[in-house]
Amino acid sequence: MNEERIYRQNEKSFAFEEVPKRRDRKGLLVILGGGESGVGTALLGKAKGYEVFVSDKGKIKEKYKHVLLNNEIEFEDEQHTDSKVLNADIVMKSPGIPDNVALVKQIREAGIKVVSEIEFASKFTEATVVAITGSNGKTTTATLTHHLLKQELDVGLAGNIGDSFANQILDKDHDNYVLEISSFQLDDIIDFKPKIAVLTNITPDHLDRYDYKFENYIASKFRVVENQTEDDYFIYDADDEVIAQYLQTHQIHSKKLPFSLTKVIEQGAYLDNNKIIITIDNNQIIMPTNNLALEGKHNVKNAMAASTVAHLLKIRKQTIRESLENFQGVEHRLEHVLKINKVQYINDSKATNVNATYFALESMDAPTVWIVGGVDKGNEYRELFPFVNEKVKAIICLGVDNAKLLETFGKMVDVIIETQYMSEAVKIAYKLASAGDNVLLSPACASFDLFENYEDRGRQFKNAVRNL
Repeated sequence: MNEERIYRQNEKSFAFEEVPKRRDRKGLLVILGGGESGVGTALLGKAKGYEVFVSDKGKIKEKYKHVLLNNEIEFEDEQHTDSKVLNADIVMKSPGIPDNVALVKQIREAGIKVVSEIEFASKFTEATVVAITGSNGKTTTATLTHHLLKQELDVGLAGNIGDSFANQILDKDHDNYVLEISSFQLDDIIDFKPKIAVLTNITPDHLDRYDYKFENYIASKFRVVENQTEDDYFIYDADDEVIAQYLQTHQIHSKKLPFSLTKVIEQGAYLDNNKIIITIDNNQIIMPTNNLALEGKHNVKNAMAASTVAHLLKIRKQTIRESLENFQGVEHRLEHVLKINKVQYINDSKATNVNATYFALESMDAPTVWIVGGVDKGNEYRELFPFVNEKVKAIICLGVDNAKLLETFGKMVDVIIETQYMSEAVKIAYKLASAGDNVLLSPACASFDLFENYEDRGRQFKNAVRNL
């Protein structure tokens, strides 16, 4: 270590100091949250001349601490040092931190700029950015879009999936990026402007973060296009009533390329006799859907959105067709785990809201034992009633508080059981299911009451199935 440096360390923080003088700095970048996006932003910020301080109210994972230590980046965890944080020139806030947290309020009241990783990192790349958001389908659409593009282009996949956007820009700045972006990340953008924006759909979700006002959540999703110009593109679901109503009353500057299962679209994509027809500036391609690797109407829409992006970026028709046919899907999204005694076990842990579970239940083609529950985000379950009446033979409520589920569905099925253990839920499902049935984990709720995240919930489900 350089002789002019000393360090101080205790159980909750680590800092380097320069002695006797500090270098000229671009500004103090404070990062709230020491996860993937936070540490990626820290590395990029330091490389671009910022003094960087990472602060996490929780415990930073050892792998991220190791990265911060190796790069001599000051950090603390299990605490926030308000005086240090409020000395920031700019704050990058993890999307998981709500705006109503006292420290965030103080930061804003102090006039300090608060940004998301997406906003911060986008300043340091000239890449073509495809930003994909929506209540459901954004992970599948983003992963499928990346799969189509990577056959012929240099493209990174980031945002809510993969390595952080900031870290990829630092390590190997790609020519193109596909970003899966949540409403929380969009809440903290200022100038972020994707070349191509995709909005898969909008249904009520995360309303606890938006004062339980659906219109606030809708406005957040549409921030993906707010900085776009007529040189940019907006791809969206023309069948989605919420999107259609918003577009009737709000001006969008970018070129609109809708997709639809029910309407004929002049500029964009539509379905005709099991063929996807995409037209952009009189250049038309036709894609058969017979051999799509992904099943279900919602996945036809995901394929439309991804193919429209690929067509815009000049990917060859044959490449698009082959890629649609060999795409393997996304973990924790209608993932077929195992078939045991002729019962199919399906992991849809990523279904953290009612609309995602709607698609899952819609796609069930056999009597289904449904595992549901977790942290309710203001859910309205009424739209699921037809599927529950038609397809669900038993319900297993998996959550700390199952009262709302028991009250809502208790009289709709003959068997409804509650538990707080995944292993027990799967064993109960095993006893209830008969040959030819499905066992579906599609929680319609967040996972944080019993699990680290939806990935942890899905993996526990798969492990429990394999241990039957």
